[in-house]
Amino acid sequence: MLKGIDNRLNAEVLGCLRAMGHGDCLVVVDTNFPADSVARATTTGKLLRMENLSAAEAVNAILSVLPLDTFVEDFAGRMEVVGKPGEVPPVQVEVQAEVDHAEGRSRPLPGIERFAFYDMAKAAYAVVQTGERRFYGCFMLRKGVIPLEA
Repeated sequence: MLKGIDNRLNAEVLGCLRAMGHGDCLVVVDTNFPADSVARATTTGKLLRMENLSAAEAVNAILSVLPLDTFVEDFAGRMEVVGKPGEVPPVQVEVQAEVDHAEGRSRPLPGIERFAFYDMAKAAYAVVQTGERRFYGCFMLRKGVIPLEA
């Protein structure tokens, strides 16, 4: 345990978040996503797990230490529902609320078509698989910067 660090963040995930640089992407996925095979193509080359958490719980913990990129429109994203790209299922509503809370403002998560999401995930820094069992619990978070304190 560390003081001031969310105890849901395990050592592997914390190390990954620390090592990422500005603009690097982290993919947070549900239990149905082909996480292991996709993770092998990422920068880290291995799957990270937060398997006892829902997608929203994992994103909440991650965003407690990871700043989102404020310079780009694709600061984060969500996998679109196949055939219904405008539909936002409850799991995505929950994660949107966590992103809004962390940002202190509302920035809707852009949709990413399913196969484009797979391609983006393979090019990501890392993949974190959660215990989320609902469909479309798959998200991308782009690391931003922490400004100097005034």
